[in-house]
Amino acid sequence: MLEIGSVIDGKYKILNQIGKGGMSVVYLAINEAANKPWAIKEVRKDGTKNYEVVKQGLIVETDMLKRLNHPNLPSIVDVIDTDDTFLIVMDYIEGKSLSSVIKENGAQPQEYVIQWAKQLCDVLGYLHSRKPPIIYRDMKPSNVMLKSNGDVTLIDFGTAREYKNKSMIEDTTCLGTQGYAAPEQFGGHGQTDARTDIYNLGATIYHLVTGHNPAKPPYEMYPIRQWNPHLSSGLEQIIIKCTQRNPAARYQSCSELMYALEHYKDLDEGEIKKNKRKFVSFASTLGLSVALFAAAGITHHKETKYASQNYETYYKLAEAAASEEEFVENIEHALDLDATKAEAYNLILDKYTNDFYENESEQGSLSFAEYGKVNNMVTKPSNNTDGTRLDDLEGSNLYDYYQFCYRFGLDIWTGVENGGNTAKPWLERVKEYQDGEITNNKDYQTAQLLLSLTEYSSGTSNKFDNNVDYAQFWNNIETIYSKASDSDTFSTKAAQLYAYQKILGIISDNNNMNGFYGVVSTDKLYQMVNNIESQINNTSKFVATDKSYEAIYNSVKNQIPITRSKIDAVSNKNGGVQNLPETDTDDGSGGEPE
Repeated sequence: MLEIGSVIDGKYKILNQIGKGGMSVVYLAINEAANKPWAIKEVRKDGTKNYEVVKQGLIVETDMLKRLNHPNLPSIVDVIDTDDTFLIVMDYIEGKSLSSVIKENGAQPQEYVIQWAKQLCDVLGYLHSRKPPIIYRDMKPSNVMLKSNGDVTLIDFGTAREYKNKSMIEDTTCLGTQGYAAPEQFGGHGQTDARTDIYNLGATIYHLVTGHNPAKPPYEMYPIRQWNPHLSSGLEQIIIKCTQRNPAARYQSCSELMYALEHYKDLDEGEIKKNKRKFVSFASTLGLSVALFAAAGITHHKETKYASQNYETYYKLAEAAASEEEFVENIEHALDLDATKAEAYNLILDKYTNDFYENESEQGSLSFAEYGKVNNMVTKPSNNTDGTRLDDLEGSNLYDYYQFCYRFGLDIWTGVENGGNTAKPWLERVKEYQDGEITNNKDYQTAQLLLSLTEYSSGTSNKFDNNVDYAQFWNNIETIYSKASDSDTFSTKAAQLYAYQKILGIISDNNNMNGFYGVVSTDKLYQMVNNIESQINNTSKFVATDKSYEAIYNSVKNQIPITRSKIDAVSNKNGGVQNLPETDTDDGSGGEPE
């Protein structure tokens, strides 16, 4: 195994071990000259059966990836082949596999699954357009990494092959994963081609949106609405067509599948019925409208009273519900009758943060799957207006609307892993509000702080140019750190850890690091890293008793040596540590030394 702190090939410094499989170990490393972290996959000769066969497979895989350039594929920058070990240097992808996401949170919201499916469809289409085409053949959730920004990356090209267009030779070996593999991957059913990947993607979508693994009993893919009747019938049709046994009955290209994914709502039964109703004659509609208008004038008072009574009944049933199914049924009825009452929206958050959880560690937090359920519930079309249910609340009581958006955004930010971008649209809805003694300025200020933290996270620094006031930028970061360490602002340890992760990402971003140099002393940069390290050391006791903190804790811990190495690199590049004076003087450079 590689030693922590050792330097490989004269340029890759090993920082930490981040993964281990049956044949390989993966390390986090940094190329100090390039100031960039990388992942190094090590396969050793000792302990690996058929090492030469494995090695040849890795050579094929790396040669293939070196020729590719797509945002949803990892880049391989180096291959180091020695007598007893084979090293692959590739992009360090910070995130988790979709299989881990399903394992932790169950079935995913279909809107997210469709977005991921479109990204995967795009990358498969790219592979199929190569000359010769590349057939991936092993699409499944464990081979897809979900990054913090919501994008996905396709990994593991061990079973990919170049398609030989004129070959009539059938595949004779199952290269793929049972349950996701198309019939032709088992041999005797023809050669694998682009339609094989379409089958694999359909099976992957099925697993993500239902939570049921097609590689486990009952080993069948049923129509998805048998598992969840609220799922889209259009998406159900797409999955069924993708996973036909006969390749000729599937989508014939990724562009054809992409079109279907982008228009899945047009295939929904409800949308089809809606379009058919447009053919009702105008005269009949007008006559019926006159009659209904007269009837409505007579019965309006009685109907309003009846609806109010039924709302209270359904609300109380939902409040007392012992199961999620019972709660959903009754709160849906209540919101259909009246979507203007804040108590219903707060009850939804109360139930999903405190009542519906599989183990004690999930109590008090909002998982990714729970976020999807709440989001779908509050943004459904209203039964009483042309907008959504939440639009009804906004029109009825603006203060209650802001409070709900703030609370929901905070629950997402603190509960959902890497929830900053997911929480962003909700926190952006929070505005300053004051009506007599009622004020939510504190909520507004906290929402703005969380938005700043998300905005300044690593990966967005290209938004900043040479006119950035990096002295003020650093003041903002110090404010964020102070707030992140304040338990009154951030209610969970997980939230604090996510904040520290983002701060480290900001500091270690290449553009930001160069911008800070000259206006922020390196002592301050180091001190911030030391403070965060001290904070997470205090958090280790929580990790020992609650595994839900483990992933983000390890991520922050891994980021600390990367950030220190980047400060070292920039400092050395510019002639050593620069300790700037603490007095406010204008040296004419346009910066504001601290």
